[in-house]
Amino acid sequence: MKKLVLLAVAATVASSPALAISRYNSPSMTCEAARAAVLSQGAVVLRYPSKRVAGMTLYDRYVRDNNQCEQHDYAARAYVPTRDNPRCPVLACKPVDDNNGSLFHRPWIRF
Repeated sequence: MKKLVLLAVAATVASSPALAISRYNSPSMTCEAARAAVLSQGAVVLRYPSKRVAGMTLYDRYVRDNNQCEQHDYAARAYVPTRDNPRCPVLACKPVDDNNGSLFHRPWIRF
């Protein structure tokens, strides 16, 4: 029993670093720096203040390509505010539209 518990703990500890994801405040970065962070790390969380609700912080996970999305999602064009660009182009995972039977066809949008 001790061996089983020890093995489970070791497996959990070994997989923990894979769950880490970098977080950045996009308004303090240039657009180029935000895009470089996404490209180099594959996926990051970018945070920025809401323009509609004072004091509210918005955030999402932004990715390099479809490979960082779940099976039924694809990397869609999104925009975040940065220090030098109010609409810095990035990609975020969005669900595939299954209404037209394209569940297994994920669009590929270039970063």
